[in-house]
Amino acid sequence: MQFTAAFRATKRAPLLQLVKTALATMLAWVIAGLLIPDGPPPVFAAIAAMLVVQPSLNQSLTKGVERSVGVIAGVTLASGLGIAFGDDPWVVLIAVVAALGLAWGMRMTTASANQVAISALLVLAVGASTTEYAVDRVVETFIGAFIGIIVHLALVPPVALNPARRALNDLGEGIAASLERLARALQSRHTAQELQELMESARLLHPLRDAADEALDAAEDSLALNPRGRHHRDDLAALRQSVDNFRLIVTQVLGMTRAYVDQYDDEVSSEPAVRGIAEELRRAAHDTRRQLRLTLADPYTTFTETSPALTAPLSLSAPKGMRWILVGSLMEDLRRIREELGARN
Repeated sequence: MQFTAAFRATKRAPLLQLVKTALATMLAWVIAGLLIPDGPPPVFAAIAAMLVVQPSLNQSLTKGVERSVGVIAGVTLASGLGIAFGDDPWVVLIAVVAALGLAWGMRMTTASANQVAISALLVLAVGASTTEYAVDRVVETFIGAFIGIIVHLALVPPVALNPARRALNDLGEGIAASLERLARALQSRHTAQELQELMESARLLHPLRDAADEALDAAEDSLALNPRGRHHRDDLAALRQSVDNFRLIVTQVLGMTRAYVDQYDDEVSSEPAVRGIAEELRRAAHDTRRQLRLTLADPYTTFTETSPALTAPLSLSAPKGMRWILVGSLMEDLRRIREELGARN
């Protein structure tokens, strides 16, 4: 399983991505071959087109720049060394080392640095060490990168908002479930094992939060430089705002759970203040799902009620003994949750 994970993704890339890559590669090969008929096959153009077609237009332009800069540097370096020292095998090795050193000195990205070395290797291994050959390979790379970007634009660049909506829904539902779980826990006795499981369940909000952040970043990247992007900016802003709110609520939920686990005693469930807080937690879960409904379309949530539940301050009597520490901690985190859900006193 670990071996296959090194080269297999958790899910397949979209079929559209495969079609665009294949089409861009074939077009680059044909068009570059027609525009530069003399010389070797248009390998540089095909590779450029293949690398440039990325999931988003922003990534495609970045790859296009990386590829072009790497090729220019590699071809220029290899041609200069070839003209100066000939085409002996040792020149190829020196060119690769020099290409990597040049990329390191210029602080190039890893992709650009590898491209410099690969271009230098191809030029000396299968090409000719002439100025005309070097210029043709650079032009060929530009052709491939340009065709890759055009194909990406022509075949409707994807907008990755739906994965972001699903990630937000998972996060919101996870928060609501954690609030309800804690509300039930406040009203009953528990063993040490059950308290540990309660804490571990709350910690599962961390990966949900991280997944929502990653999905939003991917959605934002898919809209950058995308002709369709202007129609979805407001949707993305609303998703971002909800995730920001939920991120803070995750912190409060974890804090409340930790306080309960650390300050637990067998009689805490009989405390009237604690029972009141449990009811407020259920209301907070209700309002969390309500906020999801306001942000997301119906396909992503089945919640139907629309009126907020956190509408009035909670009045409590003084708890017994040292339980005021737990009650005070729970109340402060609950106050912050109310604020994030828009139920300010």
